[in-house]
Amino acid sequence: MKKDKDKKKKASLKQTLKNNVFALKTVHKAAPGYIAIYFITSLLNGALWFLEGGYLIRQVVNGLEQGNDINDTLTFVIVLGVFSVSVSLFLQFMYSLVMPVKYRRVDFYIEKKLFQKASEVELRCYDDPEFYDNYVKAMDEASNRVMSVMDSIANLISGLTSLSATSLLLFVIDPWLIVFGVLPLAFGVFKRLDNIAKHSFDVENKKIKRRINYVKRTYYLNDYAKEMRMGGMYGKMLSDLMGTYRSYVELTKKYGVRRAVYGFLQNFGVEVVCTLGATFYSVWQAMVVGGENGGMYVGDCIVVISSISVISSVLGNMVQRLAKFGEDALYIEDIISFLNYEPKLKGGKETIPEDGGRIKVKNLTFSYPGSDEPALKDIDFVWNKGEKLAVVGSNGSGKTTLVKLLLRLYDPDEGQILIDDTDIRNYTLSSYRGAFTTVFQDFKVFSLTVKENVLLREIKDGDDALVKNALVQSGLYEKVESFEKGTDTVLTREFDDRGEVLSVGQQQKLHLARVFAFNSPFVLLDEPSSALDPVAEYKMFENMLKATENKSVVFISHRLSSAVLADRVIMMEKGRIVECGSHNELMRLNGKYAAMFERQAHNYIGSEGGKDE
Repeated sequence: MKKDKDKKKKASLKQTLKNNVFALKTVHKAAPGYIAIYFITSLLNGALWFLEGGYLIRQVVNGLEQGNDINDTLTFVIVLGVFSVSVSLFLQFMYSLVMPVKYRRVDFYIEKKLFQKASEVELRCYDDPEFYDNYVKAMDEASNRVMSVMDSIANLISGLTSLSATSLLLFVIDPWLIVFGVLPLAFGVFKRLDNIAKHSFDVENKKIKRRINYVKRTYYLNDYAKEMRMGGMYGKMLSDLMGTYRSYVELTKKYGVRRAVYGFLQNFGVEVVCTLGATFYSVWQAMVVGGENGGMYVGDCIVVISSISVISSVLGNMVQRLAKFGEDALYIEDIISFLNYEPKLKGGKETIPEDGGRIKVKNLTFSYPGSDEPALKDIDFVWNKGEKLAVVGSNGSGKTTLVKLLLRLYDPDEGQILIDDTDIRNYTLSSYRGAFTTVFQDFKVFSLTVKENVLLREIKDGDDALVKNALVQSGLYEKVESFEKGTDTVLTREFDDRGEVLSVGQQQKLHLARVFAFNSPFVLLDEPSSALDPVAEYKMFENMLKATENKSVVFISHRLSSAVLADRVIMMEKGRIVECGSHNELMRLNGKYAAMFERQAHNYIGSEGGKDE
């Protein structure tokens, strides 16, 4: 990891150019014409600054000093004034109306590319802290860093325009003045060193910020509200917050001294050596030598005093901007690295049959990154077409991991999953995953309408009846009908003060409605009814199994009452299948399943209606 950071800090000129060109190409693809507009406005800004700040002063003051016709001077001022107002009006229009729209288009384009890549990245990457850190950095910095390259180039164009014109004017006044303008370039090395130190500081500080943001969320999010008010969590999280403060102080000490030294040397060179030196020289030439004797006129002196500091500043700023290209390149490298990541979990070219098929799991073994023990080991079973399969076991037994592999969110380390003797890796990811309706235990409610939460897509004509039937089947329709806008009601109040907030049990019914709304051959339910009471859970599973009569269903439940309704039960323990059979068969076996069932019997006495195979 340290080697990677060192490599970044010493990014070559070639890499810097490559990354900045990538940023410009991205802007051009997102908003053609934006770069041209940006550069033209920068050119006009530089020209306007020169005319108003240097050339105008010299012409007026020297004209008066040398006794030129006052009418000629006034005409010059009026013409320049009209030109300046016209250019300023044009620039204001561009900055206020055109460029914000173009900027947002670029921002959206970059975010779209990042989101598309994020949707392709396999879940295994989220288990890798280094990859996740790079992912967060890419998402945080992408738009800002790409536009920063644009700003730097525009700044250089504006600076070069005014610098070239002003330098030419100063050269005409006195060639020796150029020396004071060029000196800031020599001090630019300190700005580059400062940028490298700043990048290192920002990278390390992101981890601290993530921890700070997490602690803050525990205080204001409803998800943590109850636990935060019990025991000593308030003090614990406050202590963690104080720990992040101490980490920040240490980080500041680590990089603060060198950045202060670099900044001082940069400012000393520009402000003292260049600006004060040029000021003393020009005042001497005007006040002591005099314009009539080959020195400067008063107008020339005023131009020099007003211009030399600006030239030094522009040069210093240009040096900083050149160094900024290097700094931006370091961050853009993170973006390019993320966008160029090739997912290891790839789909094939075949399309899964519309009616699904028989799924065969063979010798499946899987371990999470960094884990010494496999989460699944030698898993073998057949999931017949149309079969209702219950997967049961204690927490940590591997049930949810099995679901993730069935959905191909992960690929196994060993073994295969087949559909009618075809490896699922031969199917396209979209067609394969599209064949499953899934409800996860850690479900989320979107701040969208009830309809959109059920269908998880844009609403089409004829969807009302589909949504209504799904809500009726899941048991949530009466609640939704009580809302003022019915199925058009927005859920959560994040963006709508009149939105509705569902209880956890109601949220689960909402997500179960998807099972009844989607026409897919496979249904996977990972603890879908954990917030329901045993009676409501049993009734819900009865309705669900009726609605999915011709579908293949796998459901995971910590309550074994639902397993009674399954065609077969798979019991897992420590990542292995320890028992498999119908409910009645496993009860007659009198093994681990029977023992667990007896412990929970008070929840479903009299509901042993399972059937033999």
